[in-house]
Amino acid sequence: MTQPEVAPHPTAFRVSAGREAPGPRAGEDTAQTATAADDFHLPLILRKFARDIPAVIGAAIVAFVIAVAIAGPWIAPHPGDIVASHLLQRLKPPSAAFPFGTDNLGRDLFSRVILGTRGALEVALAVVALAAAIGVPLGLVAGYATGWLSDVIMRVTDVFLSLPQLILALALAQLLSPSLETAMLALALTYWPFFTRLVFAETRRLRASLFVDALQGIGASSARIVFAHILPNAISPVIVRATIGLGFTILVAAVLGFLGVGATPPQPDWGLTISESRNYLPDAWWYATFPGLAILLAVLGFNLLGDGLRDLVDPRLRRSR
Repeated sequence: MTQPEVAPHPTAFRVSAGREAPGPRAGEDTAQTATAADDFHLPLILRKFARDIPAVIGAAIVAFVIAVAIAGPWIAPHPGDIVASHLLQRLKPPSAAFPFGTDNLGRDLFSRVILGTRGALEVALAVVALAAAIGVPLGLVAGYATGWLSDVIMRVTDVFLSLPQLILALALAQLLSPSLETAMLALALTYWPFFTRLVFAETRRLRASLFVDALQGIGASSARIVFAHILPNAISPVIVRATIGLGFTILVAAVLGFLGVGATPPQPDWGLTISESRNYLPDAWWYATFPGLAILLAVLGFNLLGDGLRDLVDPRLRRSR
């Protein structure tokens, strides 16, 4: 019985006139490897980010807000209006001399909104940094350890997450004297569980990886595995959470200032300014409008930027276009 012919495998060498077909040219594999490695270089990431129009808009807004915060004392037309009063100019509508109008003490709102940008960013950065400093190590320990220690950390985290952050921040702020530092501490003590829960999930996922088994096999210490290998692989979602958290913290800090448990007069706080404007609405509409727009712009910028970074970190969570 005649055996059927078997077609040669596509990758097999072709034989022609007793000679093997030439293989890949020298350096071709190296070039292909270099090309594959280039896919992870920064220019490719930037090109992917540039195709996300909302993220680019968010980055531009954040860059603008940071520039205003840095250059605020030099670009504000009336930097002395943080503490000064001009009662003869009180509640002036927007004009060429006062683009955003004046407040109940005759202070230039345009200058106070500009100078309030630095305070808003300082609060947001301090709160997110302190919350990450608390939450990330706890998440690493709870995710890598087993037994009662992990259970205790996560149950405490769940208790904090079960309470509305604003209500908890208000309760903590009321226990202390109203001030900007009190608001920052209250916000940090209510925001760390978000980092703990996120890092816990990432650490548990990475703990089951082969590279962790290999490190344990060669006798690497737990501290080295956690901080030198697991943490760098879990840092991307932490950056995304921190970016979105900056916008959320600006909003909550403004709410605390509005309710009188955050910044105190005469600080140029956006939320405090809106609170002071309530007695003069709707006639002095500009009094609350421009600080409110500043809050909207800052929060929108950080949220759009955070969504764009999230799409780069995990394309499975990409927004529908």
